[in-house]
Amino acid sequence: MKIGGLQKLTLIDYPGKIAATVFTVGCSFRCPFCHNPELVLPSFGQTGSVSEKEFFDFLKKRKGKLDGICITGGEPTIQKDLLEFVKKIKKMGYLVKLDSNGTRPDVLRGGLKEKLFDFIAMDIKNSLKNYEKASGCKTDIERIKLSVDLIRNSGIDYEFRTTVVPGIHHYGDFEEIAKWLKGAKKYVLQKYRNEGKILDQEFAGKKYKKVLKLEEIKKRIKNNFEKIEVH
Repeated sequence: MKIGGLQKLTLIDYPGKIAATVFTVGCSFRCPFCHNPELVLPSFGQTGSVSEKEFFDFLKKRKGKLDGICITGGEPTIQKDLLEFVKKIKKMGYLVKLDSNGTRPDVLRGGLKEKLFDFIAMDIKNSLKNYEKASGCKTDIERIKLSVDLIRNSGIDYEFRTTVVPGIHHYGDFEEIAKWLKGAKKYVLQKYRNEGKILDQEFAGKKYKKVLKLEEIKKRIKNNFEKIEVH
């Protein structure tokens, strides 16, 4: 497992749980607004790499103090040994939350079949017709749709979420997303912050004449979901 970083305590990444977050290296997308560019492209500098031994030694010390582990990235499902990695975590008694962009439904299916995931958060980048505008690369939409269906029918806790980016998203995109995900348990609208490291520097500090209002989006689409939140 290529680990690019470890946040030893988080109270927000795993809803309702005290957790740690592990960041994997590498991603199948090139979202221009990405805030973890060092996990996507080596040109953004060295990540704070952590060995598997260091990670599992940490977990041994935190047993009884942490409820779960969040695995995020980058994109964890492109790691060849992800499921074996999760099995080791589960054997230690931890809950596992996976963050994914949905490009590897085969990995999601395998993990769900073995009951390795307790919570999955999937990023919905955009409406289906404008997906590549947000993903930054050629995207197999059928895989994205399959991942959504697998998660919705998994029987575990889940959420879908979209980072709302001026210049990439429009109000109409969210109405299309709402139709697509209609009936889902939970949908989260995340505010985009254009500070810090960003994959495409054109988005860093950029000012927009029109800013999408997250509460307005919520108002328009809230009836399509069991729960909708703005973060």
